[in-house]
Amino acid sequence: MTNILIILFGLTMLHVFSTTRIEAYIKTLTLQGFLLFLMILLEIKKLLLINFIYLGIETLIFKTIIIPIFLFNVVRKNEIKREVEPYISHLYSLIIASLIFVFGFVISLWLLKIENEIKHLYFGISISMIISGLFLIITRKKIITHILCYMMIENGIFLLSLSIAKEMPLLVNLGILLDIFVGIYLFLLFFNKIQTAYDQDHIDVLTGLKD
Repeated sequence: MTNILIILFGLTMLHVFSTTRIEAYIKTLTLQGFLLFLMILLEIKKLLLINFIYLGIETLIFKTIIIPIFLFNVVRKNEIKREVEPYISHLYSLIIASLIFVFGFVISLWLLKIENEIKHLYFGISISMIISGLFLIITRKKIITHILCYMMIENGIFLLSLSIAKEMPLLVNLGILLDIFVGIYLFLLFFNKIQTAYDQDHIDVLTGLKD
């Protein structure tokens, strides 16, 4: 069951590559948060109760509900519909994303042969998520898309931490969650200022900024 959830988690990223709708990106983030919560449920026997409660709140409440609602409000307030001017076409991006995930499965099979302590499928898919998130940031122009991709990379890092540790220290998790909120807050504050000042929402406008 866990392997099915992890594969579905990876497929959500391929869906992001196949769509241009910004709201679809946010819905994908919501689904990723819920899938992470289900993975935590399956790991309940291996976690301390306090870690399980915290991780459940982080994945189900924050990643699945609060953060997506916040992002939906920003997108609808600024009437952002689609990512229409990528540096690389969506077709080629999808092909590259597929190759990235094949690479992730290759890593999983390689780890299966040489390392027993690491959860190989967790590790392979998480590496694919991180790389594909970085690729999206490089190839997309809209600032809001970069914010969403940052969140997807964080989800990949979350999955990576599950692959290499039986229990994640509570203080580390609190630090990660704080970084998420501070990062999103600053990103969206910056985005709203740019939108107000320049009436544009892609990164090309940044080249015109001066001290």
